[in-house]
Amino acid sequence: MAGLAASFVCDPVELRPDATEGDLQVVIRAVYKQVLGNAHILSQQGLDNAESMLRNGNVTVRGFVRMVAQSDLYKSLFFEGNPPYRCIELNCKHLLGRAPLDQAEISQQVQIYNEQGYAAEIDSYLNSEEYLLNFGENIVPYPRCITSQTGIKNNVFNQTVSLFGGYATSDSSKQAQSTSTVAGNLPQKIKVASSRGGASGSTNKRFCITVAKPGVTPIAKQSNATYEVGYAQLSKKIQNIQKIGGKILSVTELV
Repeated sequence: MAGLAASFVCDPVELRPDATEGDLQVVIRAVYKQVLGNAHILSQQGLDNAESMLRNGNVTVRGFVRMVAQSDLYKSLFFEGNPPYRCIELNCKHLLGRAPLDQAEISQQVQIYNEQGYAAEIDSYLNSEEYLLNFGENIVPYPRCITSQTGIKNNVFNQTVSLFGGYATSDSSKQAQSTSTVAGNLPQKIKVASSRGGASGSTNKRFCITVAKPGVTPIAKQSNATYEVGYAQLSKKIQNIQKIGGKILSVTELV
């Protein structure tokens, strides 16, 4: 386990007051790599205005990260065409350096996006106490939770390692990596993807959701129900269950 964790550890990249142009370029590349998920970015897709503002001292690294994460480029890569759970998963990875903590966090972020919009969803990470405590104004976000941390469940370690999958992977997949384990608060097996792609075959998987829901009679105060759904319907089904007050007991992949 220690050897696997070590392969993900990186030295934080910080923009210091006396930074040279070379130092600035290191920071810019680190932000693009972290926030844009190893996507191959063409030169014409670079965020020239954001880079200029960082270079001139008009924004901090946190402000630069915000501009990248709220750009049309980021939105086209990670929001458009992606299910809500995958969007939240990637936002946690790119902006906080970890996997989602639990189902409650995912539900809260989906609610922010639905009620307040895209920019507010991004701001909720960058304005959080967690972001400021770990990265401040001038440290580029980087993979965290590779070692146990106070206030963060141990299972997030496995989920984070699986989510990052090594530095050679990209985030182009539209398949959520940890939907079932986070939704059911279940253990996550570590899966490190190869450099040639992420997990495969997820679209053919089926899941059984066990739910505790309010009963309909004074005698039966609570009743359980099970739902069998395909991967494509999993995220929406979980949201519907929560809307009617159901409590998810488990999400099990069917063999």
